[in-house]
Amino acid sequence: MIRIEMNRVGGDYGFEARDANGHVITTDTSPESGGTNFGVRPMQMLLMALGGCSGIDVVMILKKQRQELTGFKMDISGEREKGKEPALWTKVHVVFELQGNVEPAKAERACELSMVKYCSVAETLRRAGAEITWEVRVTA
Repeated sequence: MIRIEMNRVGGDYGFEARDANGHVITTDTSPESGGTNFGVRPMQMLLMALGGCSGIDVVMILKKQRQELTGFKMDISGEREKGKEPALWTKVHVVFELQGNVEPAKAERACELSMVKYCSVAETLRRAGAEITWEVRVTA
């Protein structure tokens, strides 16, 4: 079983999340909701988790294919339901930007495998109703 410890440490809504290995993330709500920008909004953290999960997948797949990846960036954007509580993600778009001696077809396939087959965060968002799209850009 995985455990996360949450402690309020900053203002009314600022929390520190710590995993079993001691890694820490801070969270908060927006100033409009009474927060102080102490940390990441929890819903933004879901998009960050998507990036982390998919990024690991893509690098693993490309390494197995002996592709020389020298740089990797992702730009993730999303839209949430309007006028609802809770407001779920409805659309998420990921732009994969890969650099190095990488065959574009292999990069496309690695990203597709991550987003459709391997990334648990992508599947979690999809099952919650989010439409996930992506594009892949490869430069030398």
